[in-house]
Order: sequence, then structure tokens, then C-alpha cells
Amino acid sequence: MTSYQTRKGFWHEAVALEGAVTLKVIPSVLIFGILSSVVCGAASFIKDHFQVSFELDISVFGFAGVALGILLVIRLNAGYDRWWEARTLWGGIVNQSRNLIISSITYGPENKTWRDNMVRWTAAFPHVARHTLRSEPLSDEVINLIGPDAASNLTASGHMPSTVAMQIGELLQTATKQGELDGFAFMQIDRERALLIDHLGACERIVLTPLPQIYSLKIRHFILLFLLLLPVAMIPQLNTIWWIPILTMLIAYPLLSLDQIGVELENPFSTANHSHLPLNDISATIERNLLSFLHLKQ
Repeated sequence: MTSYQTRKGFWHEAVALEGAVTLKVIPSVLIFGILSSVVCGAASFIKDHFQVSFELDISVFGFAGVALGILLVIRLNAGYDRWWEARTLWGGIVNQSRNLIISSITYGPENKTWRDNMVRWTAAFPHVARHTLRSEPLSDEVINLIGPDAASNLTASGHMPSTVAMQIGELLQTATKQGELDGFAFMQIDRERALLIDHLGACERIVLTPLPQIYSLKIRHFILLFLLLLPVAMIPQLNTIWWIPILTMLIAYPLLSLDQIGVELENPFSTANHSHLPLNDISATIERNLLSFLHLKQ
């Protein structure tokens, strides 16, 4: 799993394209360069043939740029809050999964089959949660943990994570009825099981409740208006107007990049976004940890 300790330094990240939004915003940056050229050409044509010149106070765009930057940063922070909340929730899934199995193995039945089923169904939960959040089919990891028949039944269920949690609950109930798990231990372990569903429900809220579209639309309207009028304001400032499209693209790049980063952070689970949470690695880590607990007690 990549972390800040494994980053390769300033220059490596400064020129890197992989993991950046540059490739996604470059087409829009080029379009604004073309539009700026059209604006400059139209302004030059009108000035030469109709003796009408366009002059806008460039200082106004300084204030407008600051206001637009603040709006973009607010949106960026809102997206980062969603990303960090999702990571915190998955940290909870990691902790609850470990606590559930540690308590089950410590206080539950000595029966190896029961323990094996508890560990495998609990280890399957993060994989199933990941697939649900990403609308993916079940992976081989889940099939290897619970078997093809159980995986087929799981796929047919209405909500796969809830079905996994119910299966864990049934294992706990069986142990309690057989007198191999006392009531107090059952309540503590079942609380950890319930928290898994609570964390997943909060993740589903993030997926199903995007930021209000009106906010995104208005920011993009402002960006469009700002970058279309900016060339007109720069015409009186430059002797060679054909520098204006280049300057427009240089200004468009950071604005569009901040806008795209806000979009990327809005859904921290989608693999289509560069900075999605590493749910594959997190799920694999949980599986390894839980299986190691099982081996320690054999």
C-alpha cells in the first residue's frame, strides 16, 4: 500500500503525469486556448474594419480571480472532507473486523470449523463492501473465502454486506445456544458486527449523496465566463495579441485542475478517479490479519 513514506521526492511528483489530473484537463485547456484565439481574431477584425476597440479594466479580473479561487478551494475542501471521512470509516472497518475475530477466537467455541467460518465470513465482509460501493461483481477473493455455492447465494441477495453480517450473526447465535459463548461476550462481539454495517452505511451515504449540483454548475459557469472575457481584458495590455491564447491556457490550467480535483475527491471509492481509496489493499490486509489470527490458535 502506497503511503507518504514511500513517495519519491519533489521532482518525481512535480513532473509525474500518472495519478495527476493533467491528462483530464488538458483537452479543456486547449479548447480555452482555441476560444481565446477566436476572441483575439474577432477583436482584431472588428478593430481593423470598424475602428472599434475593446477595453476592459484588467484589475477587475484580479479581484474576480481571487473570488473564483476561494470558491474552488471551498469546493476542494468539501471534496477532501468526503475523502477523509471515507478513509476514517474504512479505518473503522479494519478495527471492527480485527476486534470481532479476536474476541470470537478468545471467548468463543474451540471448534475449528466454527472458528474457520467466523474468520472467513468476517474476512469476506471488506471485500463484499468494496464491491458494493463500486458496483462490482464478486471477486475470486470472496469465492476463495466462503466457497462458490455461498458466493452464488450471496450474489443473489438484495444487499450482500448485510447478508454477510447476518451470516456472522447466525454463527454467534449458534455458539450462544450451544452454551459455548456467554451472553456478555455475545453482546460485545455482536456490537462489533453491527458497527461494520454502520460504517458501510455511512460509506453508502457518501456514494449516494453527491455535492449539490448547483454548486458545481455555478463554479463552472464562473470559470467559463472568466476565461472567455480574460482575453478581451488582455488585448490592450499586450502588443502581440497572439500571446494571449498562451497566457489564457496558463491561467486555465490551475483553475480547471482545482475544479477536477474537487470532482475526483467527491467519490473516494470510484476507481475511475486517480485518488480513490486503496480498498483492494485494505481488504487484502484485513484478510491476511484475520487468517493469521486463525493460525495462531490452531
